[in-house]
Amino acid sequence: MIRHAEIQDLTAIEAVYAHARKFMEETGNPNQWGKNHPPRATLENAIAARKLYALEEDGQIHGSFYFAIEEEPNYRKIDDGSWLSDVPYGVIHMVASDGTLHGFLQQIVAFCEQQTKHLRIDTHHDNKVMQHVIAKNGFSRRGIIYLVNEDGSARIAYEKLGE
Repeated sequence: MIRHAEIQDLTAIEAVYAHARKFMEETGNPNQWGKNHPPRATLENAIAARKLYALEEDGQIHGSFYFAIEEEPNYRKIDDGSWLSDVPYGVIHMVASDGTLHGFLQQIVAFCEQQTKHLRIDTHHDNKVMQHVIAKNGFSRRGIIYLVNEDGSARIAYEKLGE
């Protein structure tokens, strides 16, 4: 079940992100999230804004992600490509799982598509696992965006425009 994350979920959600960071490091992607991304304050703010979600099964949190239908400042400029559409879209960020459930991104996409069929997501060029899963879930690679609110680093941008 996917639901809004609550402040009392924070410890379990932080454990999910710690597991995801370790997995990323082990699979050749040590730099995307480093040692402490996303920071606790970011998670708290996303929970307060009702934009952080938890995947819960049998009373245990197995995954977390950010979702909102909003303009993403990092998506205003795109190099080496273009967006499919400029109509309002949903953004999916901070996808993390504890590795116990298969098809987590598929569940996220199905959940988000109930709210909008136009979705955008991005990932680091070293995150080969996520690139594969994003493409497997029907997104097309659109170009390169830059994290303007953080360190300016590049990310591969993807978009899915359903009917």
